[in-house]
Amino acid sequence: MTAPRSVLIVGESLAGTTAARHLRTLGHTGPLTIIGAEEHGAYSRPPLSKVVLKDPAADQTLGLALDGLDADVIRSPAVAADTRRRTVTTADGRQVGYDALIVATGADARRLAAPGQRGELILRTLDDARLLRARLADAGSAIVVGAGFLGMEVASACAARGIPVTVVDADRPLERILGDHLSAEITARAAAYGIRFIQATGFATLTGDPVNGVALPDGTELTADLVVTCAGEVPCVGWLAGTGLADRLGVGIDDACATTVPGVFAAGDVTYLRGDGIRPDRRAPFWSNAVAQGRTAAASALGLPPPGPAQDDYFWTEVAGLSVKIVGRLPLLGEPTTVQGSVADGRALLTWSHADGTSTAVAYGLRKPVAALRALAATSLPRHRDGGR
Repeated sequence: MTAPRSVLIVGESLAGTTAARHLRTLGHTGPLTIIGAEEHGAYSRPPLSKVVLKDPAADQTLGLALDGLDADVIRSPAVAADTRRRTVTTADGRQVGYDALIVATGADARRLAAPGQRGELILRTLDDARLLRARLADAGSAIVVGAGFLGMEVASACAARGIPVTVVDADRPLERILGDHLSAEITARAAAYGIRFIQATGFATLTGDPVNGVALPDGTELTADLVVTCAGEVPCVGWLAGTGLADRLGVGIDDACATTVPGVFAAGDVTYLRGDGIRPDRRAPFWSNAVAQGRTAAASALGLPPPGPAQDDYFWTEVAGLSVKIVGRLPLLGEPTTVQGSVADGRALLTWSHADGTSTAVAYGLRKPVAALRALAATSLPRHRDGGR
């Protein structure tokens, strides 16, 4: 396959900027254009809930540099695409052509507010984080809807400031991701840290206009100074209407980050990995996957073999003052295969062995290099729980 004359990346995201850098690393010397919708330019999002809510100085450390890439950056959102003519139209009326297109528009926060209901707080952008940080300064109480990674990180930021906070979800904290064993431990630790948890019997709804509370399916109503929705994300695919590239899950890709349309590739939170009859369709909107897919999409756009898998099962979070790093497949079902240290004491190295022969390694409250966790996850471990190997 001949390398394309021009590559267009839509989305100044981690996946998009990674793809841009990798294109140049791979030797692409042709025109490179990046269309972005974020007025602050490219920046890293994981620190928003981990650092920015605590420290205003962190705002200046988030940028993802595009220096030296010789890229034309257009900061006007894409509003339409014509894959037959190979063009993308921006909100300011520009029509940008391409030979290869990489879709990296990411996702928006899922919102729970009713149409016209004001005051819903979310955390997806730097502006969201700044607004939430300002509101935290005056809040006497808080409710977080959603007990996933983001919800528990926001709740932890509230508790660290001494703000009484309640987390509401139909499942226990991180249960859908980390399984029963770690969820129970994290729930107990969060309670000791000052985070109250309420398990709802179904979907919660926001109350007040502006929002000042939550109504639970059983009729319970909670109110607080601060109500934050952390209920997942919605892929940014509106601009792809009529192209056949996107559905409710986002943009489907294969292991080469190729879509169903020739010359169009995708990476990051906007994507899902298409099932193959054995594996189901799977969304995995995590930092590590955005990096892996950005590199893969760049190589595929140039007709080169992928540099590695389009999926990188590395995750991390900070909950109730404790870091959790994970390498391997999720969710974690049942008890860990091995345990070194003590989960109860907040310092443990755990592994789970899966039926397909793979393993997942978890550093729970330990400073463990990611490379060491990857090596551990790649090792076939004997089945015991005697505190060591």
